[in-house]
Amino acid sequence: MPKVTVYSTQNCPYCRMVKAYLERHGVDYLTIDVGTDKEQAKKMIEISGQYGVPVVTVDEEVIVGFDAQRLNELFGEEKAGEVFDVLIIGAGPAGLTAGVYCARKLLKTLLISENIGGQASESWAIENYMGYRMVTGDDLMKKFEEQVRVLDLQLEIDKVLILDRSGNDFIVNTATGAAYRARAVILAQGKQPRKLGVEGEERYLGRGLSVCSTCDGPLFRDKVVAIVGGGNSALQTAIEMSGIAHEVHLIVRSTIKADETYVKAFEKKANIVTHKNSVVSKLQGNAMLTGITLKDRTSGKETDLIVDGVFAEVGWIPNTAFLEGFVDMNPEKEIIIDIDCHTSVPGIFAAGDVTNIRTKQIITAAGEGAKAALSAYDYLVK
Repeated sequence: MPKVTVYSTQNCPYCRMVKAYLERHGVDYLTIDVGTDKEQAKKMIEISGQYGVPVVTVDEEVIVGFDAQRLNELFGEEKAGEVFDVLIIGAGPAGLTAGVYCARKLLKTLLISENIGGQASESWAIENYMGYRMVTGDDLMKKFEEQVRVLDLQLEIDKVLILDRSGNDFIVNTATGAAYRARAVILAQGKQPRKLGVEGEERYLGRGLSVCSTCDGPLFRDKVVAIVGGGNSALQTAIEMSGIAHEVHLIVRSTIKADETYVKAFEKKANIVTHKNSVVSKLQGNAMLTGITLKDRTSGKETDLIVDGVFAEVGWIPNTAFLEGFVDMNPEKEIIIDIDCHTSVPGIFAAGDVTNIRTKQIITAAGEGAKAALSAYDYLVK
């Protein structure tokens, strides 16, 4: 058995998924919290060149992020061909809830997702989910996952690349080379972070630029960071990072557009500097990011700002690239559904933030997941 070490932080959902994967496959590993151990954090950065978690070492090999394909190559097993009643793509609030309802209807169910919890796991604090006065997104999604784990359904950590019809069934092909067949499909794969659209962005991702503040935030203790965005997630990240970093710069394209609760908490933080009507026009650095250039949208004047890290909170885009031309979508590439979560293709249902429903909330996504599962059951029965 190889020597496996997982460098992680306490609230990182992707770190938790790496550990869950290793445990599920019976792989012993050593875990190191680089959010509290500065020396180990320094070591992780040296061996990986990354200011982001998780980082996994397997003997001398370094794996950056939750690389499901590589982990499956090292530790996975070949899956025998099966036909499922329902295949659910996505394991956020909508997908996990759909899984619970399908299992309770005694449907043979497969749930495939790149991660467990989706974007909900990345929320620092949730104060509007019934039953909890306040809960972190990671803790709430742990509760969802615990409920799913005790049910009779199959959960695979993988990425769906192709969805197609095969006779009366549907077939998916994944990043790990697996193929699965099902009689009905529920699409609940949510959204992914929108990019800043700045030259060199890919170069600095994980090297000072982060799209998961709950994962990487602890690595920037006592440093100077910038948060890009002016909505709820941006303000929430700025508020939380103000208690970790020495100084926080909030870069807002126009004006702040967030709930009053976040605005009031934000205004109380003395170490947050706000740059309104500004955009990031350039990322600076060599191997690691060392600063950014801000451009005033009115005057065009550019100003250099020295920072150790940048957190992008500029919105989300649907994970629907593999569905192009297969189901109807709106101009925003969201899946169009009716009131009962039917898509334009009979036998395919959709739920949550990946759809055209107006309200994008965790509690709404969970409810839509339940509706999609019940509609899939009715379809299969008929």
